[in-house]
Amino acid sequence: MQKVVVEGPGSFDKLIIKDFPDLKPSEQEVLIKVKAIGVNFADVCVRLGVYSSAKKYVGWPITPGFEVSGEVIKVGGGTKNFKVGQKVLAFTRFNAYATQVCVPEDQVMPIPEGFSINEASGFAAVFFTAFHALNHHVFLPKSSRVLIHSAAGGVGSALVQLCKAKGFYTVGVIGSSHKRKYLEQFSPDEIIDKSTQDLWIKAKEFSPKGYNAIFDANGYKTVSESYKHLCSTGKLIVYGAHDFISEKGNLNYFKAALGLFKTPKFNPMDFITTNKGVVGFNISYLLDEKDLIKECIDGLNSLLLEGKIKPIPVTEVDFENVGEAHRLIQSRQTTGKLVLTVKH
Repeated sequence: MQKVVVEGPGSFDKLIIKDFPDLKPSEQEVLIKVKAIGVNFADVCVRLGVYSSAKKYVGWPITPGFEVSGEVIKVGGGTKNFKVGQKVLAFTRFNAYATQVCVPEDQVMPIPEGFSINEASGFAAVFFTAFHALNHHVFLPKSSRVLIHSAAGGVGSALVQLCKAKGFYTVGVIGSSHKRKYLEQFSPDEIIDKSTQDLWIKAKEFSPKGYNAIFDANGYKTVSESYKHLCSTGKLIVYGAHDFISEKGNLNYFKAALGLFKTPKFNPMDFITTNKGVVGFNISYLLDEKDLIKECIDGLNSLLLEGKIKPIPVTEVDFENVGEAHRLIQSRQTTGKLVLTVKH
């Protein structure tokens, strides 16, 4: 087998493909022959050495990646739900940038009907993140109004679909005009193009009394105003900090330090008087919460069967060109999902 190994923090050239012995599944694991791998902005943070759970669970060297699709080629003796030859997708805690992965069976799903193998590789991480953000951190009435930053990205596309499935008035924010047509396919009620429009003037215009929930993976540039634009009982859900990372390969330490300095500090006593709140999470810390992961899988399967969510369009990059995939996602110019395709 082959996998990408990052020996230490740095630019795209740190993503090195190396040969390793084939894997063997443990008692409760499924061994997957990988056909495609979802690329996420979190993988960039892993490569740069700023992803906290990577430091906690792995350290250096590390193989990035959280999601794959492929074919089951072996199962552990204690597995019950999967068989050799089955086409599946899986959520991993790192190690996804590889031609083989071993994954606990409760983090594996059959590929949904109507999904290609490449589309399936971009399902797990973004839809699990979006489902958890929407269903486990906040109670939203049916009349809710929500605003989603980075709505044309992977998690953003998933959030728009899940919010529309619940009937919420959904506003999606994009950073470039070419992303509008892409986002329109998921039918948000409104789109704000912050490259040509004043984000917060338009946000107030679309919801004068504020939003029941705002989903923000940007970081310091939008978090403060996002909080201000919540309505009473509204929640700001933070699941990333992309603004800390530059569009170039290496970590810009000055930009990162500036971001930390500018990040707002919330006083919990203010939550009492404003009836607002802030929630943050990183789902890579939660894979040991088996009931939570099962609820994500069951909830998403129900929505798939009802036809309320659909595949996120993918841009394919060959596994051998993994550095180019990172360059593309770091550029902030892509839409939907980037996936690495593996040739066996």
